[in-house]
Amino acid sequence: MKFSINEQDKTALLDSLKTANLRFQQNYPGDKSERQAVHTVYGGANLFKSDTTVRMGEIALKNLQTYAPNFVVLAKALQLNGYEHLPHLEKDIAQLNSKLDKLSEEERKKEASWLAYSVYHKIIRKLEKEPVEDFRIDFEDGFGNRPDEEEDTTAVQAANELALGMKNATISPFIGIRIKPFTEDLKFRGVRTLDLFLSTLLEKTGGKLPDNFVVMLPKVTIPEQVITLVRLFEIIEKQFNLAAGILKMETMVEATQIIMDEEGRNPLMKIIRASEGRCIAAHFGTYDYTASCGITAKYQTMAHPVCDFAHHVTKVALAGTGIFLSDGATNVMPIGPHRGENLTFEQLNENRESVHNAWKTGFNHTTHSLINGFYQGWDLNPAQLPMRYAATYNFFLSSYEDAVFRLKTFVERAAVSTLTGDIFDDAATGQGLLNFFLKAMNCGAISEEEALVTGLTLDEIRSRSFFRILEGRRQKS
Repeated sequence: MKFSINEQDKTALLDSLKTANLRFQQNYPGDKSERQAVHTVYGGANLFKSDTTVRMGEIALKNLQTYAPNFVVLAKALQLNGYEHLPHLEKDIAQLNSKLDKLSEEERKKEASWLAYSVYHKIIRKLEKEPVEDFRIDFEDGFGNRPDEEEDTTAVQAANELALGMKNATISPFIGIRIKPFTEDLKFRGVRTLDLFLSTLLEKTGGKLPDNFVVMLPKVTIPEQVITLVRLFEIIEKQFNLAAGILKMETMVEATQIIMDEEGRNPLMKIIRASEGRCIAAHFGTYDYTASCGITAKYQTMAHPVCDFAHHVTKVALAGTGIFLSDGATNVMPIGPHRGENLTFEQLNENRESVHNAWKTGFNHTTHSLINGFYQGWDLNPAQLPMRYAATYNFFLSSYEDAVFRLKTFVERAAVSTLTGDIFDDAATGQGLLNFFLKAMNCGAISEEEALVTGLTLDEIRSRSFFRILEGRRQKS
C-alpha cells in the first residue's frame, strides 16, 4: 500500500496540531468536579456574627414549618408534580404522611406522592444540618456607603467574628467577603477594607484562612481591576507567609460592558485570564445588570429577557473553563405583611398567601436557573432558604431515574470499550453525567448509595472524576 505523505511531513504536521490542541485543552479543561455550593447568601457585614448561618437555619426552619406544616401544603403552594391528587382534609393528610413514614425509600418511590414527600423532608434535614452552604460578608450593596471610620470598625469586627466562627465550627462550608468595586471613586475604600479584614483575620487565626474562602470583586468591567486585586493578594500572601495563590476571587457580571466591550467583543475570558488562575466563579447581578440595560425598577426581575441573554452569553464565553457560574437573587421576600402574636384569621390568611406567592416566585426563578445550567444562585433572606432547596431537590429528584439510566448505559459502554481494547475518549460526556450525581449528593438531594445503581462503585463516585474511573477500569482489565 502506497501513501502520499511521508513520515517526516506527517510528524511535523501532527506535532504542530498537538501544540494547538494542548493550548485549547489548557484554556478549556472542562467542568470542575469539586463541590459547588447551590447558593450564596448575602448579609451586611455590620450584621455578621460567628453563628449567623446557624441562626439563619433556625429562622428558615421556623418559616417552613409555620407556612407549610406538612408536605401536602408545600406541594400545593409550589404546584409540585401530582399536587392536585393530594388530600385536603388534615386527617387524610396525617394518614398519608404516617403511611409514607413507615415505607422504605424503595417502597416510597412507588407512591404518587413520593416526590413531594421526599422534597419536604429533605428540606427539613438540610435546614437542621447545613442550612447555609455559602455566605458572603457584604461590604457593598448590603452594607452601603458609610463613613470610613464606621467601615473600618466593621471590617475589624467582622474579621474577629469570622475567626470565632472558625474556632467554634459555626460557619458555612464556603465563605468569603464582598468588597467595594475597584471603580475610580471606590477603589481606595475597597482596598482599605480588604487589607483591614484580612490582616485582622490572619493575625487572629495565626495565618489561617477558612476553608473555601473567597473575595468577591463586584462591578468588574475591565481586566485591570482584576489584575490589581491579584497584585494585592500577592502582597498579603507574602506578608503573612501564605502559600502562593491561596487567596481566590470571584468576579461579577453586573454591567453590559462585561457582556460586550467597546470593540464589540465579549471580555469575560480576558477578565478570567487576568486573575492568573485565582478566579473561581462568575456571579450574575440581576438588579445592577437590568438597571444597566435601562430596565425600570418594576421590571427588574430574574425573569426578564435581558437576563437570559446575559446568561447565555456568559455560558458560551466560559463553558468548559471550569469557572463556576451563579445566577442572581429573587427580591420578593417570603415574609407576611402582618406581625405580632394576636393576629386575626384574616391576617394569618393574608400572611400565608403572601408567603406562598413569594415561595412560588423564588421556586420558579431557581428552577429556571437550573434548567439553563446555572446550579448556584443568591439568597438574601433566611426565609428564602426553604425554596432554594425545594427547587433544587425537585430538579434533581424529578430527573433522577432518567439520569441513572443514562449514566448506567454510559458506564456499560465504557466498560465494553475498555475490555475490547478500543480507545474510549468521550470522558467529558461521562463527567457531565457524573457531575449530575455529584451536585445532587453535595446538596443532599440524593445519598451516595442512591448513585450506586448507575454501576459505579462508591470509591469511583468519590473519585469525582470520570476519566480516573475509566483509567482505573483499564488497569484492572
